[in-house]
Amino acid sequence: MAISQAMTTSFKVEILDGMHNFGSGVVRASTAADVFKLALYTSSATLDASTTAYTTSNEVSSSGTNYTAGGLTLTISQAPTFTSTTAWLDFDDLTFPSATITANGALIYNATQGNKAVAVLAFGGDKTSTAGNFTIQFPAATSTTAILRIA
Repeated sequence: MAISQAMTTSFKVEILDGMHNFGSGVVRASTAADVFKLALYTSSATLDASTTAYTTSNEVSSSGTNYTAGGLTLTISQAPTFTSTTAWLDFDDLTFPSATITANGALIYNATQGNKAVAVLAFGGDKTSTAGNFTIQFPAATSTTAILRIA
């Protein structure tokens, strides 16, 4: 069992099919942006580029932890844009407040489109909070560091 950081392969195909709407208003201005969420997983999870959808298997426990199954909704901090030949977008940092959590990784997924997987985040080991804030800090919103980039 392992969590390997990757933009999922299914997501790459789905963006070519026009499935995911990040709300730039360019292509589908008449429809609202999709809802993207982030769920947390234990070290027993197997998540990688082949992950196709959100799963509850080895998700962080929601029993007495102040964590809700399915995670929290992400807010897009930088709508899809480009710099030179790289298209990118970014999310605001995400905090699970007053939580008792041990997580080894996370899955970003599209709750609007059948919980389809977008990206797997590997934390490089277990990260823990005890009745405190568990924060996912995304990298800087630039074409070379943003969490979602297509070069």
